[in-house]
Amino acid sequence: MQLPDNNDPDITIESIDETPNGLFPGDTGELPIDTRRTLVQLLSGPSLDGRRHSKLWTVLLRDEIYIRKFFCELFLELVIDHDLGVAFTRQAETDENTPKLLRRAQLTFIDSVLLLHLRKQLAQAQTHSERAVVSKDDIIEELKPYDKTGNTDKAGYDKRVHASIEKMKKHNILQKIRGSDNRFEIAPTLKLLFSAEEVQKLIHIYGNIKDGELQTDTAADEEGDA
Repeated sequence: MQLPDNNDPDITIESIDETPNGLFPGDTGELPIDTRRTLVQLLSGPSLDGRRHSKLWTVLLRDEIYIRKFFCELFLELVIDHDLGVAFTRQAETDENTPKLLRRAQLTFIDSVLLLHLRKQLAQAQTHSERAVVSKDDIIEELKPYDKTGNTDKAGYDKRVHASIEKMKKHNILQKIRGSDNRFEIAPTLKLLFSAEEVQKLIHIYGNIKDGELQTDTAADEEGDA
């Protein structure tokens, strides 16, 4: 399907000039309803997926200039990866006095390990032009080497792993596959959240932990910023 060209002023101006004429009492907005829906999806996040939100993706490309301007007013930056077909917003790098609209997710040690595992799975799948699909059982099995409790609190460890999986689902990193409660697709957005350098750094750190060279007691499970 051919998408509208962002450089075609006729398409963009015509769509923006279609004032909604009041969608609710007191509505003074000037953007059409489909553009507003796109803004809401990007704000509620964590991303806009061109495959899952094909109609909104078309609107995003059509009205990109106006959508970028809107987010700039909120000290936010719009990030679009056309190859992956994903878009999201992130806090713009400004001085410390600028208010922050987006909250940083807090990650436990298990969250970080899980994210690294999912990032590696995503990279491998994309190398073969495949969808990155994982199961809950595979995730639990993959994270077992990081359980340094000596199985003295297996129930507690399993609880933390399940909580981490739920967190990834909540933030749309893991997207449930229709017809299955146990299998998920890894969101392509995850590739944009970790640079290659950051991935290699995490691999080194967690590789040492996995091999028992570092301690992963309570201190290691403290929360940190994503």
